[in-house]
Amino acid sequence: MYNVPLNEVDNTPRAVVAIGTDYPPGTLLARHSHRRAQFLYGISGVMEVSTDDGAWVVPTRCGVWIPAGKPHQVLMAGVSTRSLYIEPDSAPRLSPRCEVLAVSPLLHQLLLESVDLELLYSVHGRDDALIRLLLCELNAAPVLPFFVPLPRDIALARRCSEFMRAPSIRSQPESWAEACNKSPRSFSRFFRQQTGMAFSQWRQRACLLYALSAIAVGRSVTAIALDLGYESTAAFSAMFRRCMGTAPSSFSRYRQR
Repeated sequence: MYNVPLNEVDNTPRAVVAIGTDYPPGTLLARHSHRRAQFLYGISGVMEVSTDDGAWVVPTRCGVWIPAGKPHQVLMAGVSTRSLYIEPDSAPRLSPRCEVLAVSPLLHQLLLESVDLELLYSVHGRDDALIRLLLCELNAAPVLPFFVPLPRDIALARRCSEFMRAPSIRSQPESWAEACNKSPRSFSRFFRQQTGMAFSQWRQRACLLYALSAIAVGRSVTAIALDLGYESTAAFSAMFRRCMGTAPSSFSRYRQR
């Protein structure tokens, strides 16, 4: 099925409902939740997903697992999706928060095939076997580090959200400590308690997610490096390679295939 609202088919008596949807660039799916769990896969474009837990960037050929009932918001940048909506008692993953998952070539093909199934697909034979294999592949899919946690403290969460909209590798914890009326040492402990990460790790992750989104919409590596405050393109590329295992230029070419 293609471009069908979930609410029209949500009560279908099947464990999985598969829907393909095309979104114009800049589409914002305001905060909402689903009765079913969802695996949202982008075969083009990039998605930015946010919940009370934090923010995820989902590049092309990756997908995001969204637990049943989890309120979330999604910003689409030229995305064509294949979504699986899964009954909670059939959900193959147990994480209470969203996860960005790597999509193998096999899982990719299964997702493409799933949207061509009949809504009331046969529970015997090939169609049911395809769905069961899909769920097995989702269970086995590795989690990618495309997540930035948000603190529970309201003031710190606001500052973190503002930073994520315009991150800079040059931002120093001393200035954050001063803004929070804390000593540098106290702020360091506080930040780790709130996010589970050291400030430097969190800052780098925020910069990486910004870079992934910028690469996906076609910005140059040089422009991204300057945006993030790196002294050179080489320094930015070195960080990207450490985190992603490939150069940003190679990542860009792969995502455009």
